[in-house]
Amino acid sequence: MPMDKAFAAIIEGLGEDLTRPGLEKTPQRAADAFRFLTRGYQQSAETIVNDALFPSDAREMVLVKDIELYSLCEHHLLPFVGKCHVAYMPNGKVVGLSKIARIVDMYARRLQIQENLTTQIAATIESITGAAGVAVVIEAHHMCMMMRGVEKQNSSMVTSAMRGVFRTNTNTRNEFLALIR
Repeated sequence: MPMDKAFAAIIEGLGEDLTRPGLEKTPQRAADAFRFLTRGYQQSAETIVNDALFPSDAREMVLVKDIELYSLCEHHLLPFVGKCHVAYMPNGKVVGLSKIARIVDMYARRLQIQENLTTQIAATIESITGAAGVAVVIEAHHMCMMMRGVEKQNSSMVTSAMRGVFRTNTNTRNEFLALIR
């Protein structure tokens, strides 16, 4: 079934009249919006990174913080929004700065749970860069918890993934955590 027809069925299932002026084009608009919100399925890390991997003697932490993210909860199809912090310890090469944010977006723009999103980002950065360590922390607000269910407006969820030296070296991990506070 085409997505616009599915949205039409949902709207009619609510008891709404699809012929009223405000709803006439809503099924197509909703389908277009949903395609945009889930465009990460059409992307790959290899295509995103392309040739933006560069040799480097840098061995100190590279951190990109406060990367905005927007995703859809795979359980309720409701948004969760927040920020992501990504750090890695280069091991002979660095990746273009914008590529880190694009990798975050690629995974966020899929039906997700935050726990998996965090580990997917870490695994991909580690794989692409061959880094000595990767750290990812995400803090997000989930509409499925805020708008329905328990309805807790001020709650947030924090997840982390620590790999390599961020897991084995307390000083490195603590430096990262201090920098993102």
